[in-house]
Amino acid sequence: MNVRPDPMSPVAYERTFGGNRAFHNFFNDFSHIQDPNLRRRLALSEIDKIPFGMHHVRAVLVAGIGFFLDSYDIFSINVVTTLLGVVFWQGGPDDEFNGYGGNHGVLPTSVSQALKTSTSAGIIIGQIIFGWLADKYGRRKMYGVELGIIMVSTLSCCLVAASQAVSFTGLMIFWRVIMGIGIGGDYPLSSVITSEFAPTRWRGAMMAAVFSMQGIGQLFAAIVALIVTSAFGDVLKNAPSMDECDYGCQIAADRSWRIIIGVGAIPAIFALYYRITIPETPRYTFEVARDVEKAAADIKAYVASQSEGEVDEVLQARMRKFGGPALTIPKASWADAYAYFSQWKNAKVLIATTLSWFFLDFAFYGLGLNSQVILQTVGYADGASLRDILHNGAVGTVVLVVAGALPGYWASIFLIDTIGRKSLQILGFAVLTIVFSVLGFCYGQLNKASILGLYIIANFFFNFGPNTTTFVIPGEYFPTRYRSTAHGFSAAIGKVGAIVAQVVSIPILRKGATPDCQGLACAPWIDKLMQIFALFMLLGLLVSLLLPETKGYTLEELSGEPPTSYNSGRNGSIRDIAPRKWWNPFGGGRPAGFRANGGWRRRPRLGIMTRPDHADQSPTAKRRSFWKRTTQAPQGPQPRREGRADSTSSTSNITGNPPEGGLSSTNVIPGWGVGWGRVDRGGRPIGMDSVRLQDVGHLLVS
Repeated sequence: MNVRPDPMSPVAYERTFGGNRAFHNFFNDFSHIQDPNLRRRLALSEIDKIPFGMHHVRAVLVAGIGFFLDSYDIFSINVVTTLLGVVFWQGGPDDEFNGYGGNHGVLPTSVSQALKTSTSAGIIIGQIIFGWLADKYGRRKMYGVELGIIMVSTLSCCLVAASQAVSFTGLMIFWRVIMGIGIGGDYPLSSVITSEFAPTRWRGAMMAAVFSMQGIGQLFAAIVALIVTSAFGDVLKNAPSMDECDYGCQIAADRSWRIIIGVGAIPAIFALYYRITIPETPRYTFEVARDVEKAAADIKAYVASQSEGEVDEVLQARMRKFGGPALTIPKASWADAYAYFSQWKNAKVLIATTLSWFFLDFAFYGLGLNSQVILQTVGYADGASLRDILHNGAVGTVVLVVAGALPGYWASIFLIDTIGRKSLQILGFAVLTIVFSVLGFCYGQLNKASILGLYIIANFFFNFGPNTTTFVIPGEYFPTRYRSTAHGFSAAIGKVGAIVAQVVSIPILRKGATPDCQGLACAPWIDKLMQIFALFMLLGLLVSLLLPETKGYTLEELSGEPPTSYNSGRNGSIRDIAPRKWWNPFGGGRPAGFRANGGWRRRPRLGIMTRPDHADQSPTAKRRSFWKRTTQAPQGPQPRREGRADSTSSTSNITGNPPEGGLSSTNVIPGWGVGWGRVDRGGRPIGMDSVRLQDVGHLLVS
């Protein structure tokens, strides 16, 4: 006679209070699970599947304010360089004294190159250093430090003055390098923190929203320049040109550039508090710090808007001693890094992210940091006085940003999860290649309106394309232990392209120009520069073919971990998709964004006892659009696709010990505490430590 086993003895677990529909208390969901690998995957799967809420909006705003400042500080140099030439390099060659003056109110080419490339040089240093530090010591410990550096260096820049001992150029370059270090640190930190807190369905949109603050910062820089120019307009309008600015005009110009730069430090003061009080990302705490209890508490803190989770120190120490070593995630080391990046499937992604970012930034910053010169060539930055020149240049920048850049950023936010990162990047590079080819080879045949329209189109597809995707992909693909370092390295190579762009573009734009030039005569070689940009966009398109499609995959799947059905509802569906054809560069990924639920067509909701492989056999699931053929789902067991999610993959796959035959043994009697799992029976009595939750698919396969 079969005897039912004794009920499992109740065990008390720590429970916490709080949580609601917007801020769910994940801590209580998994606080009873002892297996660290299972607990990690269940907790992270809930982050991946959580509906978009206000805590996600808060994360985007906190991370985005850094890019707002970054963009403001980088692109405000367009107006500042014009004002610096008026203040420090006024007069003819006979007026030169102690390294200043004698250049007709125009910044010397060498000084302009140094000021514009100094920030990019600092950015390279910051991206590499902060990227490595964030992987070594944690995201939270570094987040806020880079913003403090930006704030201090910005205030120092606006207070720089010339002296007999130290030149103005040297001091300005020094502080802009320091500013660049802070800006560079913001790239890997903001990208990685956003991706590790984001749900899979909208991860690309959240990261694109953070990056889109770059457009807001660029717009704000132009608006501040417009306001300052209007405020000092009565003085600046007395100067017919930059070469005829008297003492009062120079004082007004000197105050103007200091105000424009100094305003950039104000938003940092308000954002600094929120950055230093965010919790550590649970993925870092799980996988690098290997602190299971702290990671669970940080999830609770994140959704409750708290700075840090509270844990039982005794339980935390116990889990660090016994649970940490049991985690199957590899530890970061030079040997492991070599083993990971020496694989071609990983090395080619790093090559693609670095080179595509390099080719993009060559054109993006070559165009963006010289927008005043380019606008002047089409007649949108000219004027009868210095005030009109500055005013029209600021208005032209506003037009380019509002008509081109911002719509491109917003289109990326709405569509990047639907059409995919790789598809968006290839599309952007392709259109930019065509646009710059037209500008380069047909510049003389185009009128001013056509040239401005093509510039606007270029700004749109920069941001609805590679400028956004090059930021997103490195923050998703690589494993947590190397994610920030890889992103920082990719971004650093991109900024090398920005430096090369300034070294190449500024001499080309000024070659053959005269001091009193008008229109196209101020940049007679601009068509040659556009041809170079077209070549670099074509090269960016080619290297983008090496990229994988990351939409719809969890960060763990992208890192190479076996998929589990705990993530099956991450996009509102448990469907899998057929592998893409090798010749199709627009395939890959899983449905996400607006296509997560099968597009706008509502898909049937599955019951808890419905086998996933039978879902498509229901009458509702067989309905198709009239132009599609209705097919009968194949019957019987199907071979599992390699590298794809399987709805019956078990949690034991996480620990590397797959069950032999699942639940096929008929001599095993389920216990009282089975729930949705299975009790592993052995020689010792049943206890909570012997419970391992299994995938629901194992209960249905028999």
